[in-house]
Amino acid sequence: MLGDDEDVFDSVTWETPAHPTYTSEPPSTGPGFRQSTADSSEGPHDPKWEGYLITSVKDPVKELAETKDAYVSYLVSANTNLPIFSTPTPSARRRFQDFVFLRENLVRDFPACVVPALPGKHRLEYITGDRFSPEFMERRRQDLHRFLQRLARHPTLQRSTLVRAFFESTEWHVHMHQHIAHPPGPEPTQGIIDNISDTLLNAFSKVRKPDERFLSMREGVDKFEEGLVVSERLWGRVRSRTSDGNPESSEDLTADYHDLAVAVQGLGFLESGITDPLNQFSNTLLEFSALLRHNTQTTTDPFLMHLHSLLTYSHANRAVLKLRDQKQLDFEELSDYLSGVTVERDRLAAIISGHAGSSGLGLGAYLKDRVDAIRGADDDRSRVEKMRKLDIKIKELQDAVTTAHETSDAFSDETLREQAIFQYAKEAEMKEMLGNLADGEIEFYKAAMEEWERIIPIIQRIRVDV
Repeated sequence: MLGDDEDVFDSVTWETPAHPTYTSEPPSTGPGFRQSTADSSEGPHDPKWEGYLITSVKDPVKELAETKDAYVSYLVSANTNLPIFSTPTPSARRRFQDFVFLRENLVRDFPACVVPALPGKHRLEYITGDRFSPEFMERRRQDLHRFLQRLARHPTLQRSTLVRAFFESTEWHVHMHQHIAHPPGPEPTQGIIDNISDTLLNAFSKVRKPDERFLSMREGVDKFEEGLVVSERLWGRVRSRTSDGNPESSEDLTADYHDLAVAVQGLGFLESGITDPLNQFSNTLLEFSALLRHNTQTTTDPFLMHLHSLLTYSHANRAVLKLRDQKQLDFEELSDYLSGVTVERDRLAAIISGHAGSSGLGLGAYLKDRVDAIRGADDDRSRVEKMRKLDIKIKELQDAVTTAHETSDAFSDETLREQAIFQYAKEAEMKEMLGNLADGEIEFYKAAMEEWERIIPIIQRIRVDV
């Protein structure tokens, strides 16, 4: 559990809360909106944007409504100056399965990039009704809108041909089949790393020489996610105690105010001299109950959904860090395997040359020699043949180790850029999410104060004879 004095969101700055906008004028700065990559102050691991991409998801429509194949389509549109797009304002209608295809293939095509997750296909928390209800479709639209926003903030993903086709293509299904048949990049080939036993490559669950930079990043992710989990749990309690929708619950504050209003109204019928003031007080209680329910639906629920969505986004970032560790682990295990094969080759060479004793052989090597002797495989001819095969394997392993080292280094560099991109996106989303929460709470309390300030003078004018 976090300490009370520990700021779990200390990496977020709060100067100017960012709100989503869909105007035709692009912002001049910010993640995903940079106009130039020629800034000499940028380091080798800083992300580089070539332009802006502003996306939106609107107008959910139920298609084939009277059939068993009914589905919901959404209008996806963008405003961009990226040269890969053929028009600055592309748009198309897409269904949820199209978003799923987009994400799955981006994950496959860009394994080093943090590709955000999609919401579940059928279930959303705090939503009643089926997947075609207006409330469900609106919440799904919000989640899909947030998904495209995250792609648009990414300088690599925003320029992918698949994202361009998602917004532009009038033959999307044809493009989907072509992308599956001819994915971008070279076809993966079966290498020596694929032929080595999984038991060998996964002998150690952790890298033996961890990079302090990525250890620090992992600690930051752990801290951030812990803060999100605590916030989600606390605000979940607030919601359940304010408006959980269960009429039998004893913690539903909205229902309690409604019941109190009914009781006050009944009291007004018994007190003929103050019936009108009590009725007005009852109406104020009903209005306040309605305000609580409205605040839950328009502020608390979206905040909780955004919190959970941001948590799944952070999980995607964690997966990239884990994949980077796996690349380093592949290099370390291949290096150890190469060392073992080289030692075996040197052992055979020492035996053939008659200098086995000078090669520092241990008990294991001695026992291996005895086993070979029993099998009849201790003659020089078989040893020479085995050495020839080991020399071939050593050459393959040396190439594989070189490739694994280059891959690990390149993946590390890309991961550093990804962490910078995620940091920008996280700060923008935190500002938007907490800004929306603050605006909603301020609006609620302003409306509540107006209701109570109106009724207080009326209650004060009541005179009761004793």
